[in-house]
Amino acid sequence: MDSKNFVDEFNIASNYDENINVTDYERFENKELLDLLRSKIIQNLIDDNINNQNDIESFIKEEIENSLKGYDLNIEERSYIYNLIENEVNGYGPITELLKDKSITEIMVNGKDEIYIELDGKVVKDDSISFINDSHIIRTIQRLIQPIGRTIDTSSPMVDARLADGSRLNAVIPPLSLKGPVLTIRKFKPDLANIDDFLRSGALTNDMALFLQACVNARLNIIVCGGTGGGKTTLLNVLSSFINDDERIITIEDAAELKLHQNHVISLETRMTNYEGEGEVTIRDLVINSLRMRPDRIIVGEVRGKEAFDMLQAMNTGHSGSLTTMHANSPSDALNRLETLVLMAGMEIPVQAIREYIVNAINIVVNISRLTDGKRKITSICEVTGFDGDDIKLNEIFSFDQTGITNEGEVSGSFKTHKMPNIVSKIESKGIKNIKELFE
Repeated sequence: MDSKNFVDEFNIASNYDENINVTDYERFENKELLDLLRSKIIQNLIDDNINNQNDIESFIKEEIENSLKGYDLNIEERSYIYNLIENEVNGYGPITELLKDKSITEIMVNGKDEIYIELDGKVVKDDSISFINDSHIIRTIQRLIQPIGRTIDTSSPMVDARLADGSRLNAVIPPLSLKGPVLTIRKFKPDLANIDDFLRSGALTNDMALFLQACVNARLNIIVCGGTGGGKTTLLNVLSSFINDDERIITIEDAAELKLHQNHVISLETRMTNYEGEGEVTIRDLVINSLRMRPDRIIVGEVRGKEAFDMLQAMNTGHSGSLTTMHANSPSDALNRLETLVLMAGMEIPVQAIREYIVNAINIVVNISRLTDGKRKITSICEVTGFDGDDIKLNEIFSFDQTGITNEGEVSGSFKTHKMPNIVSKIESKGIKNIKELFE
């Protein structure tokens, strides 16, 4: 009998109420007693390392019976305890329900009583759950990464991994983390937003959407920039959806998040080093290799290292229509960072030559931001027009101008369309019509 069957049978025998879950903690009056029983049972689970025991069913049953003996608990309170133990045995401890909740996009554990979640674009503290101690957090991390062959301990106190469902996990424990174990999980979205979702949410206007679609169809090279959690990958997925179905698309990512529906898509993913410190495959390795795979389009999930130079080379040598993202707070910051990344790659190229490379390679830079109210908006779309002296010149095409914040905390403002961009002529040369009408 496996642990799941055991818990099911034991719950039925004990008048278990499956409608009571771990989020019902606040409804109980006996909170101190429930916390005591929970801590006692879970600490025993940690100390006895139940994962390596053959008689896990007997062990858990004995622990629950011994712990509840002598206490007058009603059905709801007993069910609460059973649910906690089931989550420890078959799930991932206190964060089991958070992982199941599709409305939660990120889970951040800063300590046993410090659990934060991202919900509707806002980070809030979840006071309904907690761990009992640091060992409990480490045990949960180990349960999460064990199925994918990873481990974490004092000799290897940091792990960055993709879980089986596509979620991204990062964990740091002492001695690297001075305040104790820290766990961050960016949950995988099985269905990324499409352009209609963006329009409904007010992230952009219909004219902006039509312009971006025309840019992709005209095979312009586009950079999407923004801060962490701003929606760069989601927007990249939206832009990629505009690519024609008959093109060969190669996507390159650290963690495969893009969900393209074209027929001819090749998805490549990086690989971290193994236990011997060997076998690493970087974004740069994959970008270089992709050039040998006869791509029509190259889509890089994020440029943040030496691969920046290889990406620019690809854009300058016939691989037009490439797309990528970068961490930057504005279009001008993105180009400055791109220049810095090329210099960091160790290429002995004059700065002015790098800037010419960028001007010849990049056509459009799109900035997407998460505003203070948690909503995401495309705050700027710029074209690269050439040089202003020695500096790269940008021409803003669309922008979002914030005017204030309402009493409800929502950001107020409006989108603005600027003068007709120079890139319109290049778009029309590809046979795409009616773009000028967006600016009249």
